[in-house]
Amino acid sequence: MNDTRRAVLDALADGPVTGPALADELGVSRNAVWKHVEALRGAGFEVSSDDTGYALESVPEFGGPAVEFGLDAPFEVEYHESVGSTNDRARQVAATGAADVAVVADEQTGSRGRLDREWSAPSGGVWTSLVLRPDLPPAHVPVLTLAAAVATTDAAREAGVPAEIKWPNDVLVEGEDKSATARGGHKLAGILTEMEGEADRVSWVVVGIGVNANLDAEDLPEGATSLRDENGDVDRRRFVQRLLERFDELRDDPEEILDAWRDRSATLGQRVRVETADGEVVGEAVDVALPGALLVETEDGRVRVHAGDCEHLRPE
Repeated sequence: MNDTRRAVLDALADGPVTGPALADELGVSRNAVWKHVEALRGAGFEVSSDDTGYALESVPEFGGPAVEFGLDAPFEVEYHESVGSTNDRARQVAATGAADVAVVADEQTGSRGRLDREWSAPSGGVWTSLVLRPDLPPAHVPVLTLAAAVATTDAAREAGVPAEIKWPNDVLVEGEDKSATARGGHKLAGILTEMEGEADRVSWVVVGIGVNANLDAEDLPEGATSLRDENGDVDRRRFVQRLLERFDELRDDPEEILDAWRDRSATLGQRVRVETADGEVVGEAVDVALPGALLVETEDGRVRVHAGDCEHLRPE
């Protein structure tokens, strides 16, 4: 949404306001005001018009302009009803030089998770990828994955779902059945971070976030859950806004990210097995350190794990 249309929308929300008054206020023609109002109506905003002027009556349930309206974070939203992968599209956006763009889709037809694992992303979920240009060395980029996990968890908690984070990038809801034990709970959301850069600088980072929002249990893979299944349908527009706002609050403060991640962790204090490229690490997960490494206390001492698949084990 361009700046003029956003200003028109803000004025309508405070309305009623006449076309001539709005044209004078914004320094545009009356015809331009009318075109912006019609464009907003076309995007799903209900705008009334009478002798007192224009007024905003309702906001669409979802979509790019809907998410941008009232968003307290500096993200432009690019919305798709359907897209192969928001991460793929975000990489295309990043190649144009753009920054602080949230690619949002109602559904993905070719989504994937870590290690190219299949990720179900039907209509009704929250599928978004953030295009970022952080002032970070490449080695520190993983901290943004932690920030995204915290932001997603906080948005879920505000929606009434007691989410937690399993290292490195899963947002879970605790499950009582044995099938959920090793995972630490039922998977609610996943995060996939990609980047391009050189040895000493980052060109761009794409943080992909997939949340099972208003989805039924039968539409999800085994071991997964959704916001709907846990606590009923959520306002996806507001959920995405809170996710983006919380991420924006965190992203420039690595120490705050770590503290917040620790407070929301399902992994710390657990006995874990982590499959890494160099072998298996077994012990108690005791802390997380920059840029997102898991510290595991083993029989042979403390081990710093930077990447791997983590399994929660039953206590000995």
